[in-house]
Amino acid sequence: MTATALAPADQLTRDVLARLAEAPDPRIRETLGALVRHLHAFVREIAPTESEWAAAIDFLTRTGQICTDRRQEFILLSDTLGVSMLVDEINHGRGGATTETTVLGPFYVADPPDVEAGGDIARGLPGAPLFVEGFIYSQSGAPLAGAIIDVWQSDDQGRYDLQFDDPGQFFMRGRLRADDLGRFSFWSIMPRSYPIPTDGPAGALLAAAGRHAYRPAHVHFRISGAGHDDLITHVFVRGDQYLTSDVVFGVKDSLIADFEHRTRTISLVGAPIERAHRYLRYDFVLPTASAATVAAQ
Repeated sequence: MTATALAPADQLTRDVLARLAEAPDPRIRETLGALVRHLHAFVREIAPTESEWAAAIDFLTRTGQICTDRRQEFILLSDTLGVSMLVDEINHGRGGATTETTVLGPFYVADPPDVEAGGDIARGLPGAPLFVEGFIYSQSGAPLAGAIIDVWQSDDQGRYDLQFDDPGQFFMRGRLRADDLGRFSFWSIMPRSYPIPTDGPAGALLAAAGRHAYRPAHVHFRISGAGHDDLITHVFVRGDQYLTSDVVFGVKDSLIADFEHRTRTISLVGAPIERAHRYLRYDFVLPTASAATVAAQ
């Protein structure tokens, strides 16, 4: 019985996969094989013209060209297509046992300035005063003394410091350390909902899809502690109009909190605050280190 010949396009896919079969690293072999199968299926489905495919290549070229040490357009592209949150869910879906995670975003800075407990990360920028405090716990329920807490956020105009004109100054970000009881605290100003940068390819793609570019107001946290996986998350302002349509799909119900209006607060360390301010109390629970984390250490 004569075997049915494959269509030229199907034969091409088989030929490409055959060339990958001898890749020495099994994970690379698996990953490239899946990429070829899905990419070829995508091209078959949409049947692009040559000019459309050239436009797609130009789009990716421009995405790379706009990237700098202060802007990462590929992260924006990943975020706005929901890929960043998909990767997050695959790696960190925990069903509520520990604090839920969300995207890192394009505005994180490694090794931000140190901030003392109760210090002001806004560094004089105008806005409604915000006092933030809480505990860092281990998954076991024990306080995580000495945990490192990186925080960053937008100002009250919806801008991050990386978008300011002066590249040498940092505002609305800092690194704190939890005390022996796992407590942390800092002053800031109320963040505001904001559009992601739309002057590049990611923004053009949003416009073509008829989507808005806004994120709901939030404060970012990246928390690490010995023997634990890092926690990357946000705390969102309850009532923000973009909570149900976050451009990067990053909102989770457990991460929405009240930023209370107050005129008086007794902080967790017993210090009184006797002026009008907004107040956020949020406790974080870190997962114990995964096997992958232990192997990497």
